[in-house]
Amino acid sequence: MTPTAVRVRPRLATALALLPLLALTACGSGSTDGTAPAGAQSPAPTDDPVAAVRKVASAAALLPADVREAGVLRVGNSAGAPPSAYFPNGSDQEPEGQDIDLTDAVAKVLGITVRRQDASFETILPALESGKYDVGTGNFGVTTERLRTIDFVTYIDDGQGFAVKKGSGTLKKKVTDLTQLCGLTIGTNAGTTFEATLNAQKHVCADAGKKPYDVKVYSENGATLTALQQGRIDVIMSTINGLRYQAAQPASGTAFLGEYHRLDVGFAFKKGSPLTKAFQAAVDELIEDGTYARILKKWGTSASAIDASRINPPEHT
Repeated sequence: MTPTAVRVRPRLATALALLPLLALTACGSGSTDGTAPAGAQSPAPTDDPVAAVRKVASAAALLPADVREAGVLRVGNSAGAPPSAYFPNGSDQEPEGQDIDLTDAVAKVLGITVRRQDASFETILPALESGKYDVGTGNFGVTTERLRTIDFVTYIDDGQGFAVKKGSGTLKKKVTDLTQLCGLTIGTNAGTTFEATLNAQKHVCADAGKKPYDVKVYSENGATLTALQQGRIDVIMSTINGLRYQAAQPASGTAFLGEYHRLDVGFAFKKGSPLTKAFQAAVDELIEDGTYARILKKWGTSASAIDASRINPPEHT
């Protein structure tokens, strides 16, 4: 059997995926600085480094017997923004991105089929614990808190960064200390390490005798971008690679403010999952044969490459 990726699209997930497109359509003509609608994307790269990947028997042998026999893995996938995973032509199309390519390549190494189900980011980790999915993808950063209930197999080194509206003058240099954000309104996404970091560190402004920053949480990246363009937030906190990619698109109207905190990113599993060793072996195979480097080059994330996959590494300090 040739491994393929099958996409399951429940009505709720499809509706959620459409939200940013609807929001952008509504606000596009109201832009005050001549930029295109927030979240507009360049076409997805067309090269296919996954096509040549073949099954590796030694890695496939690490799968549990029941998974090898079934030949299918249920993957909960959050498609938010490039380069990680997104819908370049709307939610009626297949998702594209670095996470999609890496998941499909791992599946081919293991000789199995991916049954991918679209899901909102904040629902995936709880769904792994309940057994709804076997694997979760969504640029999940490895944190001490998450390691208590989730197993990770790393595939890239990404992390936290900041961006502002281009030309706004709100912040002009790299954010290295959260006190630089005091008095500002920061937009981020629900259920993320960004939301957790901002909420846990809110005291830093009061400690410094400054006005606190305000945190506004959005369920979709498109809504966060729209809020930035319309002046309802001053700063976005999101992934380093996502913000860097976004700033490179002229239509986004954003400026990247650099890296704040690096995090390993990995495939997510229920604690104690028997799948982790097989996934680690598959990622290492892709690194060794050069497929991994070609996928990262395709999506402009080569600077985040890792030398070897790890299972449950400690959070970067």
